[in-house]
Amino acid sequence: MIRVLGQFWRLLKLCISGRGGKLGLLLFVAVVALKLGGVYATLRIISWTKEFYSALEAVDAQAALTQIGVFGIIVLLNSMRELSAQYLNKLVLIRWRRSLTEAVRDKWLRNKAYLGLGGNGGGVDNPDQRIADDCRLFVSGMLSEALDLITNIVAIFSYVALLWQLSSFPLSLAFIGLDFEIPRYMLVAAFVYVALCSLLTHVLGSPLKKLYVEQQRREADFRFALARMRSNVDEIALLGGEEAERRTLDQRFGGIMGNWRRLINRELILSCFTYPYQHTVLRIPLFVALPAFLAGSVNFGGLMEVSTAFSSVVTTLSWFIFSYRDLADLVAASSRLDGFISAAGRGQAAGVTQPGRGQLDIAGLALSLPDGKPLLDVAALRVAPGEAVWIAGPSGLGKTTLLKAIAGLWPHAEGRISLPAGPALFLPQQPYVPLGPIVDAVAYPSGPDAFTLEQRQAALEAVGLGHRLDVMFIDDETASGDLSGGELQRLALARLLLQRPAFAYLDEPTSAIDVASETELFTLLRRELPDTAFVIVAHRRPQGLTPLTTVELGTAPAAPTAPLEPALA
Repeated sequence: MIRVLGQFWRLLKLCISGRGGKLGLLLFVAVVALKLGGVYATLRIISWTKEFYSALEAVDAQAALTQIGVFGIIVLLNSMRELSAQYLNKLVLIRWRRSLTEAVRDKWLRNKAYLGLGGNGGGVDNPDQRIADDCRLFVSGMLSEALDLITNIVAIFSYVALLWQLSSFPLSLAFIGLDFEIPRYMLVAAFVYVALCSLLTHVLGSPLKKLYVEQQRREADFRFALARMRSNVDEIALLGGEEAERRTLDQRFGGIMGNWRRLINRELILSCFTYPYQHTVLRIPLFVALPAFLAGSVNFGGLMEVSTAFSSVVTTLSWFIFSYRDLADLVAASSRLDGFISAAGRGQAAGVTQPGRGQLDIAGLALSLPDGKPLLDVAALRVAPGEAVWIAGPSGLGKTTLLKAIAGLWPHAEGRISLPAGPALFLPQQPYVPLGPIVDAVAYPSGPDAFTLEQRQAALEAVGLGHRLDVMFIDDETASGDLSGGELQRLALARLLLQRPAFAYLDEPTSAIDVASETELFTLLRRELPDTAFVIVAHRRPQGLTPLTTVELGTAPAAPTAPLEPALA
């Protein structure tokens, strides 16, 4: 329980401390005040119940009509109060959801934590679901249950005080042969009844939290499989992979169904108790108060008043029973979200990079796989501003990993990488196109406003994409799907013309482009970026960059004492 409350408190602080969170807190206080007005409305209904039924018992038509009018006024004012509370509560929900979502998003992006949390790394699955769904589930569930809890805490004191006043009569046990009386038995019965029922509810429903967590995970896995298929429709169609995809989707949906059966079985077990409880909680008070009526301790109006007060006490105390499923779902969401934040807070492990001066300087670098197996050794490598270096070597050697290490993204390394001052730009093997128009995507990772529309169009035309202006302005996530592999690589190279980095690190930048076009592109880049240093990983020698230094990485690790001398081509 303490651990769960700690999770709630940490997440709530993120809701309040974010953008618009403090205003949301003020609105929440207003919602609480309006909700507490419902307690007064309930007390008025209890008082009205006695007056109305007393009028009926006395066959007083005028008094009964008056009480009907009073009832209408109470309902009208109470409806206005409740609708206002609901509206303000929705404003709080969206504000706190934004604050929490932004806080979780920032933790995910800070220190490149998303690298370790992108899949199942760090024991965290489906980070997209944590940010999109769990933030929403936590805020909506927390607001709902917190409002109910605060209102019920205040209400219970009012209702208990009223029931204490009304249930002054004792219950004699003479009817079962005992010379004993239970003073104010209505109040005692309410607490004993709810306590036993709450304990039974927890025993029957305790497995629900684990099942809710598992259901959320399986639903997210299924959505991810669908999204992944949508992102690779061309490859699947060309390979004829429909049956394989169907098997994958069936397998993941089968996981949903299997856990769903376990979940509904447990919910059925819980409902076998809670459903009858919910439908008898308004009638049991009348049965409990009936002995007092039959003994003449209260009249008919008093019977209805005390039974209504008893019902209010029992209903308020039964918040745990009525909300058990929602509480289990809320605890499941908060547990997943808190675990995600904790994992994201650890960030990406640091590499071996350090600030340098004007050039890239690598010394005694040893790269290994996550399991510790040696991958690649680079004894020495220096790249000066304006120089072009081609890093060559067989497939699987670790050339791409070397670029990741230079970027500070590969923690499994020893040695030293001194980074040059000035901006750098890395172009990965698979060109990345963010959502939005392609004419905006060419500015990535800067925003489109960093460059004029004319500059962006000119960069695209310079790399040979002027003929594709038909899709350049389409604001559609599938727009980039109309570009071929070679066109995507041209788009990536166009970013160099806009960003003008001091050092550019390119991984197979022209593998889908013919040699003649490659020569034109690199000639263009060298002419437009004469001071930029190019570090290129490629299986074939890049054409158009002169002069070009070739660094041939072999399969055997280089001796630490033997510097790697780049050979001028």
